[in-house]
Amino acid sequence: MAGRFEVYKDAKGKHRFRLKAGNGQIIAVGEAYDSMSACMNGIESIRSNAPAATVVDMTSSGATTKPMTAKPVGAKPMGAKPMAKPAANHKTTVA
Repeated sequence: MAGRFEVYKDAKGKHRFRLKAGNGQIIAVGEAYDSMSACMNGIESIRSNAPAATVVDMTSSGATTKPMTAKPVGAKPMGAKPMAKPAANHKTTVA
């Protein structure tokens, strides 16, 4: 199953989105938007900008940071254990 964007309203009535991986895990969450159209624009911005996005390490104590090449989707760090497969009866619900 491919990943998907889920659009929902939060407790304050604002529009939000989350990006879920094919296994149902949330991998990104958008900010609160006042309108559905603004929320959809946020999703489209991620779709158009993410393929060319770089990763910048902001954790180093140095004054400058260098962009790092992002690993392809699905790439695992060396020595990583394989992810468990979701149960056959696993269902994702939209809030």
